[in-house]
Amino acid sequence: MPAAAPLPTLTALSPEDELHWLALRLVPGLGTRRVIQLLEKFKTPQLLFRSSVSELEATGAPPGPARSIVSGCTFDDAIDQQNRVRAAGATLVSFHDRSYPELLKEILDPPLLLFARGDLSLLSHPSIAVVGTRKPTPYGMAVAEKLGGELAAAGLCVISGMARGIDTAAHKAALSVGGKTTAVFGCGVDMTYPTENRKLQEQIVSRGLTISEFPMGAPAYPQNFPIRNRIVAGMSQGVLVVEGAQYSGSAITARLAVEQGREVFAIPGNITSQASWGPNLLIRQGAKLVTTAQDVINELSPETRRRIQNGGGASMEDNRKQGTLPLGPNSVLGDEILAKLKVDQPMHVDDLLSGLENYSSSEIVVTLFELELLGLARQLPGKQYVKVW
Repeated sequence: MPAAAPLPTLTALSPEDELHWLALRLVPGLGTRRVIQLLEKFKTPQLLFRSSVSELEATGAPPGPARSIVSGCTFDDAIDQQNRVRAAGATLVSFHDRSYPELLKEILDPPLLLFARGDLSLLSHPSIAVVGTRKPTPYGMAVAEKLGGELAAAGLCVISGMARGIDTAAHKAALSVGGKTTAVFGCGVDMTYPTENRKLQEQIVSRGLTISEFPMGAPAYPQNFPIRNRIVAGMSQGVLVVEGAQYSGSAITARLAVEQGREVFAIPGNITSQASWGPNLLIRQGAKLVTTAQDVINELSPETRRRIQNGGGASMEDNRKQGTLPLGPNSVLGDEILAKLKVDQPMHVDDLLSGLENYSSSEIVVTLFELELLGLARQLPGKQYVKVW
């Protein structure tokens, strides 16, 4: 078996380089493809800013952006951005950097500059996007947790957008098995959205990677998320849609994946559930139906499969202990509770109490809490419980 190719390394930008790349990123009306065109002639952002309007227009720059470049009007904002990058412990990755994701360069409109916090080696790690609705069913949450964990344990990086629901479940599942995960933000990487994911964001920065094309301090405007989704798809070998409506963010990500030549995978769902309309439709249109992580891995290229095999990836087995639970005197009760709980049908605590008449309510409540700590059960709003797959 051939040795794995060495990972690209980051070319550290000097403070002057950072400033010029930031100033170029902030020029209004100048897309990445146009900038790349200009840099083919001028080589560096520094030389670009020293050119004249006529030179820029001769290379294809529109008059407005050409005047903005020559005037240097974006440098004040660039200085502010540079200070914010340093304060947040973030790193700038330019389109010309060796560590810039090669897959992302293939899309129609790759970002000129990535703001990143965390493990930069994940920019080139084989990855699968796991996306879905912000309002998942218990079934959707269980599937996202199961497959997110299995894919990460197999050595793939799980990419998602850290939104509520499926995204959050996928990130947490990857971290829970000691795997890798990347969160692509629809705001600045120094911001937190949604706010309840602050702890998750800290965990991802510590053990994974957070990236954004939006400047530091940029709020999470609604229009940012469809823009963000092209990066989620663009950095991945494939996109797995767990749940989502027919016209949803996950459907947009799947469409972008098709346009970018990526594999699209979908989880089949209940035909009466609106949350399953999106993935069921994708399957009808040719997406790969997925029931296990191996279904995804089988569709990856031989090179990618070799890379994740050589890169360590643990086993595909669930890391939770099966059989008798380590709950001390409550182990028998824990087994009985898990026998009653379902993955996709929440059960109210009152129904559990009435079905376990040989135990006191305090014993049942304490054991439920222990099951949650072990990751074997989860409480939903309204004192409802489900079993974790």
